[in-house]
Amino acid sequence: MEKLKLLYEGKAKKIYETAEQDIYLVEYKDDATAFNGLKKGTIVDKGIINNKMSAMMFTYLQKNGVANHFVEIISDREQIVRRLKMIPLEIVVRNIVAGSLAKRVGKEEGYALTSPVLELYYKNDSLGDPLVNDTHALALGWATADQLKTMKQMAIRVNELMIELAAKAGIDLVDFKLEFGLCDGQVFLGDEISPDTCRFWDKATGKKLDKDRFRRDLGQVEEAYSEVYKRLREVIASES
Repeated sequence: MEKLKLLYEGKAKKIYETAEQDIYLVEYKDDATAFNGLKKGTIVDKGIINNKMSAMMFTYLQKNGVANHFVEIISDREQIVRRLKMIPLEIVVRNIVAGSLAKRVGKEEGYALTSPVLELYYKNDSLGDPLVNDTHALALGWATADQLKTMKQMAIRVNELMIELAAKAGIDLVDFKLEFGLCDGQVFLGDEISPDTCRFWDKATGKKLDKDRFRRDLGQVEEAYSEVYKRLREVIASES
């Protein structure tokens, strides 16, 4: 699949046109950012891990009934995806208190929530991706009521599937971010699923196995990314 015009370059990925109008090529980068771009760096081979893990997770979710944009992985750093019109909202699903939630609710990191918490954020870098609610989304035309309902249902289903999968790999799924888009009026899951977008903690030790190792200068970042991918890959392979 030949990549043509560069359409967009973000913090972690480049998006290219292809000869097929409804297909994009995604190239994953090693660049790493945190705190709305205030901290920048490189995680060696992050692009390879995130590309392979996203492809694996999207395939797993498709097999379990979650419609998403993934089509095919074509190289270590590249995959082709369905073209989506992205909805300018993120859903963050939280199972355990961590990160910004700990500051907002006054709980220590590691506090287990009695049920998953779904948070809605407006995707806008210049505003710092602010926390919003359904009425904001509806009043400002970011999504319809039906689209929001579908996004939340999909987020809950993804959480159920990923919690079970991670548990088998000896990992706690702390929280994660999802993005969605439209194709022919249908809502699809998009973006990526990786240690960049999820918090993973080792069940036995509580060791962070995600981007927090970069954010907080904990070291062993590359090793953590590789370990998560390897563990989840082994569980999925054992179930095939």
